Amino acid sequence: MININVMRNKQEENPHIDTEQKIILAAKQEFITKGFAGARTTSIAEAVGVTHAMLHYYFRTKEKLFDRILQDVIATLRQALFTPLEDMSLPFDVMIQNIIERHFDFLADNPDLPRFIISEVYSNQNKATQFTEKLREYAPIFISAMQSKIDYAAEKGICRKVDAGMLLIDIASLNLFTFMASPIIKTAFAGYYESFEQLLACRKVENYDTIMRKLKP
Repeated sequence: MININVMRNKQEENPHIDTEQKIILAAKQEFITKGFAGARTTSIAEAVGVTHAMLHYYFRTKEKLFDRILQDVIATLRQALFTPLEDMSLPFDVMIQNIIERHFDFLADNPDLPRFIISEVYSNQNKATQFTEKLREYAPIFISAMQSKIDYAAEKGICRKVDAGMLLIDIASLNLFTFMASPIIKTAFAGYYESFEQLLACRKVENYDTIMRKLKP
């Protein structure tokens, strides 16, 4: 459940965030916590401190609000992944490192998002279609650009030639598991690391090393 006081404190700390953005922040928390079916627009309006009529003015329906949040999430992820890929000045290994770390950091900023998406995909066919269609807009472009980078690096003897699609799945799998299984990991590794944050920092490095071993010529 959304902590209304925490939500209002965040709004007070960020006075320049407009009402629409406040609604999006509250709605994101509501959807992730309760799922699409369980989310209530009245709870979102209460968390933001606006009337339900005001929320309706901005987004009309719960479906449209969910769609906006999904668009924002995918846009943020797209920027995180495409930025290093499009930077022609980056050496190949640095580009791979940036892609891995940016994806990992995105998940660290949204740790409950993977479980929420998986839950919605399996429980709601409409949401599954909606999500995959948005990903399809960018995934083929990213994979094609990544393959070009890999092929060029392989020709120069910098890396082994691999399938870019499989590499992307490898990266996603390594990064996602840490957050999907975080309740188990936190319990299993309690006391071994000083904090979960330290474990995450170690895991991010390990994921990069694992991928680079795969790419080693």
